[in-house]
Amino acid sequence: MTTKAQWTTIGFIGTGVMGKSMASHLQRAGYSLHVYSRTRSKAEELIENGAVWHDAPGTLAEACDAVITMVGYPQDVEEIYLGADGLVNRAQPGSFLIDMTTSSPALARRIAEAAAARGLHALDAPVSGGDVGAREARLSIMVGGELEAFEAALPLLQKLGTNIVHQGDAGAGQYTKMCNQIAIASNMIGVCEALVYAEQAGLDPSTVLKSIESGAAGSWSLSNLAPRIIGGNFAPGFYVKHFIKDMRIALDSAREMQLELPGLALAYSLYERLAAMGEADSGTQALYKVIAAQRQ
Repeated sequence: MTTKAQWTTIGFIGTGVMGKSMASHLQRAGYSLHVYSRTRSKAEELIENGAVWHDAPGTLAEACDAVITMVGYPQDVEEIYLGADGLVNRAQPGSFLIDMTTSSPALARRIAEAAAARGLHALDAPVSGGDVGAREARLSIMVGGELEAFEAALPLLQKLGTNIVHQGDAGAGQYTKMCNQIAIASNMIGVCEALVYAEQAGLDPSTVLKSIESGAAGSWSLSNLAPRIIGGNFAPGFYVKHFIKDMRIALDSAREMQLELPGLALAYSLYERLAAMGEADSGTQALYKVIAAQRQ
């Protein structure tokens, strides 16, 4: 098992809204950083600060002790890890592969099995906290995989988050993230409906927020996203299109468990409507536009 002292060269794949901040924390912590992203321009600041660019995931994997991925969709994860030129085939034995994308629990288990067959250590470690948590290294990280691998990777993960919990075997991190997304989905409906209700009643939403965010209605979304809604800021801390992907994964896995989730199904339908309005690249707080559009 690789020890903390041997963690020197880290690969990071996916330098988008959250990934760029996460990679920069590792760079500032003194690790030698190697990066790959489908759009090189998103990694330019990291490269200017000394990161080594790779044109493909495979060459990056060959050069690193550990590789972290933070990409968009399960199909991206599958290609990057299990493709012919993917991480599992190209990483050096003993290396760590840590997928922080919100992805499929079943895919996480497949990756872990393929990695173990090649002497690699795979962890599924999705995160919660959005762009703010990534920027401030305060992410909540939920991890699935072998306990020994988790303990070895913990010093690295501590550079990215503050609430880091080993949830169980491979796939457990992704199942836990689905629980997180299920809770957020219905909560976002409540946040948006509360603001629209306040406006319709002739109240000042900002003043209302002062009263309700610290009480029983309090939530991360209410404290962090409601002010953005009030300010007309619908820029993505987390994309609508990615949240729709997450809810689809949760609904699919719930069906596999013969479980009905009516609140999640409603949220999914509303976000699908939002995407149809041209808001797929907006932040999840743009759900307000769907709720507000129903005012008489």
